[in-house]
Amino acid sequence: MGSTISNIIIIIIIVLVLFFAVKSSIAHFKGQGSCCGGGGKDVLTKPKKLSNVANVKTVRIEGMHCEHCYARVHNVLNSMEGISAKVNGKKGIAIVKMEKEIEDQVLSDAITDLGYTVLSIQSEKE
Repeated sequence: MGSTISNIIIIIIIVLVLFFAVKSSIAHFKGQGSCCGGGGKDVLTKPKKLSNVANVKTVRIEGMHCEHCYARVHNVLNSMEGISAKVNGKKGIAIVKMEKEIEDQVLSDAITDLGYTVLSIQSEKE
């Protein structure tokens, strides 16, 4: 009888571990997991209303895997002076509107400092 109770306890522990593992995996595959420290609800920095748009650049970004990744890039770009940005994580791009010309390297550094790879930066005024 003692071994039966031990077996039941072990089975309950295994079932609980599997339950939480599957629950976490489902959230991760929906883009809500903590693959990069996320998992919570991210507060997005509101894009600024620019008085004058001097240039628009499309930044192709590699390495964004979840909503938390998209929010990190969105927030770092929108925290920069004179920039209003929207990030499309599914396409792996950020559309960056600027009041004045900002060097590509400045944008690239801000994104790569987060751990993502900038594949290209293309200006609409080329």
